[in-house]
Amino acid sequence: MDILPTDILATFQTLFDEAAAAGEPDRTAMTLATATPDGRPSARTVLLKAHDPRGFVFYSHLDGRKGRELQANPRAALLFHWPRVRDGVQVRIEGAVEVVSDDEADAYFASRPRGSQLGAWASKQSETLDTRETFEARLAQFEREFEGREVPRPPRWTGFRVVPHAVEFWYGAQYRLHERQLHERGPDGTWTARMLYP
Repeated sequence: MDILPTDILATFQTLFDEAAAAGEPDRTAMTLATATPDGRPSARTVLLKAHDPRGFVFYSHLDGRKGRELQANPRAALLFHWPRVRDGVQVRIEGAVEVVSDDEADAYFASRPRGSQLGAWASKQSETLDTRETFEARLAQFEREFEGREVPRPPRWTGFRVVPHAVEFWYGAQYRLHERQLHERGPDGTWTARMLYP
């Protein structure tokens, strides 16, 4: 089901394109904030792998810390910061989180470099690692296991889609007189827009 109105998605796409033109080191890098059911937050940088009217997608292990938190408390916030765009731009997104379809996850996994595919099998994401050699041995194990054939997607590795209920476009200005445009989706699915003081 499409969630994002055309104008919001078009504004994001314009800024996303400007980030590439401005030479941002990685325009897909975004801060992902999650929280445990009792409200303990954590944040890390992940990479945007897809965006469309349904929302914003990234990939990870279900059993890592963020995967566990998103399954227990399926809400998240995303933050893009592109300091080279205009006078600095941020895009803030908040919403519910859903797991992408198996077909979607399979298609994305198949597009990854083989080394990244093998790394997804070798990593017990967020678990304690005694030595780097242990991880390298696991990587070698999966290299042998999948030698001469395609690497399938690990069963506990998939994508998460943030389905927005709020999107804010923040435009930097001198003297901290920034411009902020907030779009919000109400309970009936209708989107409204308003400006915020900087």
